[in-house]
Amino acid sequence: MAAENALYAILSEKIKQNTLVLPTLPEIALKVRSAADDASINLNTMSDIIVQDPALSLGMLKVANSAILGRSVKVETVPQAVTRIGLKKIKSIATAMAIEQVFISRNEVVTLYMNKAWIKTVDIASVAMSLMNLYLKENKHSALSLDTITLGALIHNIGVLPILTEAENHPGVFANPTFLQQAIIKLSGRVGGEITRSWGFSDELTLLAESWSDLTILPSEVHYLDFIRAGAIYHNVFKNESTKVTLLNSYTKKGLLPSVDYMASDEFTAQCDNVRAMFI
Repeated sequence: MAAENALYAILSEKIKQNTLVLPTLPEIALKVRSAADDASINLNTMSDIIVQDPALSLGMLKVANSAILGRSVKVETVPQAVTRIGLKKIKSIATAMAIEQVFISRNEVVTLYMNKAWIKTVDIASVAMSLMNLYLKENKHSALSLDTITLGALIHNIGVLPILTEAENHPGVFANPTFLQQAIIKLSGRVGGEITRSWGFSDELTLLAESWSDLTILPSEVHYLDFIRAGAIYHNVFKNESTKVTLLNSYTKKGLLPSVDYMASDEFTAQCDNVRAMFI
């Protein structure tokens, strides 16, 4: 508890003094986001930017060929992938695909947690994206979008990174697995909000990073928070059984889930596996 309080005090003071070292978006994501904001950008120019990064190029091909886009004809080049995804969506999708590059560390214990955090993030994102895809098929005029939940789900737990970085800077005190787990639960939301603001993300995305685990915030209408929380239920992040039942009943009434037990179906598991394959 003393170590947890010490870390909380360090992080809180650094946030207050604006000295907390926040992770930066990968350079390729910054280039894509800047280009996407240029009204004169075209598909060829965007393709030229993306092809500079082999990992992002592969990621965009996976997205373009994924079942979630509902296309059966395979694309084999980045220009084809960009054309299929479209300039309107490319900003969020490219940023989402580049996020993995932020989860790196030199400390063995911290690396373990970075890897676990990324895999858990992808697991939850796969559920959120699969449910969003299903929801949009039944609600074609919804203001919600697949590209927004893709980015939102992949940055929802981004607040773990400065916590793990601080542990890396003080390995003798903080780089303890049991302690880190508790520190992440307690601190990651607040820090996640700081990161998304520093990246210039929308208030909507900041809310997801800051409040996805705060179950005192319960939107009455279908919200991106619901999809991320459904993913957290699926992967047993929320431990309280009555809380999970209450949320699932709510999501069924909202039309987010066809039935309370839908996520236990083989059909849904296959959908999530297909989405997950884009990132792992």
